[in-house]
Amino acid sequence: MTTPGSDVILQRMMALHPKIIDLTLDRVWRLLAALDNPQDRLPPVIHIAGTNGKGSTQAMIRAGIEGAGKTAHAYTSPHLARFHERIRVAGELISEPDLVAVLDECYAANGDETITYFEITTCAALLAFARTPADYTLLEVGLGGRLDATNVIARPALSIITPISMDHEQYLGDTLAKIAGEKAGIIKRGVPVVAGPQPDEVMEVIEATAARLGAPLVAHGQHWHVREEHGRLVFEDETGLCDLPLPNLLGSHQIQNAGAALAALRYLKMGEAACEAAVTNAYWPARMQRLKSGPLTDAAPRAELWLDGGHNPAAGEALAALLARLPDRPTHLICGMLNTKDVRGYLRPLAAHVSGLTAVSIPGEANTLTAEQTETTAKAVGMVARTAPDVATALARIVETEPEARVLICGSLYLAGNILRENG
Repeated sequence: MTTPGSDVILQRMMALHPKIIDLTLDRVWRLLAALDNPQDRLPPVIHIAGTNGKGSTQAMIRAGIEGAGKTAHAYTSPHLARFHERIRVAGELISEPDLVAVLDECYAANGDETITYFEITTCAALLAFARTPADYTLLEVGLGGRLDATNVIARPALSIITPISMDHEQYLGDTLAKIAGEKAGIIKRGVPVVAGPQPDEVMEVIEATAARLGAPLVAHGQHWHVREEHGRLVFEDETGLCDLPLPNLLGSHQIQNAGAALAALRYLKMGEAACEAAVTNAYWPARMQRLKSGPLTDAAPRAELWLDGGHNPAAGEALAALLARLPDRPTHLICGMLNTKDVRGYLRPLAAHVSGLTAVSIPGEANTLTAEQTETTAKAVGMVARTAPDVATALARIVETEPEARVLICGSLYLAGNILRENG
């Protein structure tokens, strides 16, 4: 009998729980026990939570570890084009045969029990990591922290909390302090925690949690500082100063993400090669990614095409700051968003930097905002806005009148994934 591919098994897993998100660790502990607790056999774990910058920070840390001649497993979510992107085993995307094997094993071990898609696939990642040697394991939280499926490591080598802002309020709470409490749930007794720049009310929660658990705190503004100076990145901590190239990931917010990555690498006593590799070798798709080939670029050869998956107000602020620094050029957004996001909060800071917005619905997403809903919100924050049935049509309409425009496709990682699949 032919073994089903990973896509078939993943589709089956979607049916194991009526909800996409149902935060608790009980089901994860049950399945991990049935799998002989692979989470206890991992290389040293670096656990990363936060609202913004988790993926970029993880990518920089991985680049740094590899720049030091070491290897790292890495787990991230969501994926953009293929599920395999979520699981990187000793530096390489998991192979189809290995993915099928761990998914099958988890599916069989789970039996008829209820479990969410994210929970069972996280268990599959931990199983894959436990079976392959590496120097480190990088685990990115999916949602929150305290009850996230990745929060099953008894004693990580290091915890990291990137900037926290309002997002997923329906699951994490309706204030920054409540959200911070959930994110700070990854802090473990006695385990050092690196904290990126935070609002005061967030830092108070992190400091209190770290103090209660005796977790040494390595906090931005207290124990480390980072800045751009004369076209270079300058990082300082209690052991000295690093003068490095600017991150190859674009945007002023990546300076802060690089700072957290460097603080982590230096705490782990990585050398200069690791620090330089962290800022020069990191790759993270759909974070202000320039599109240079494929059907969309062929259809608009004189345009400047970008792709970004940021989707909350903080991401809108970061994107606006980046657009303000780019050379003058008519800039148009092609935007599709989910109905669970703060669309007005995301679009408001962008309004001053764009000539117009074309709204689209996200193909194949049940929770997409309609193009008309996004258009209405864009107009409400002062944008010139219209709709299009799809991204290709939107792009064609923009370049018909402004063939050399800067066009940014934005608003959702799900839209970004669709673009990467279709434009690959």
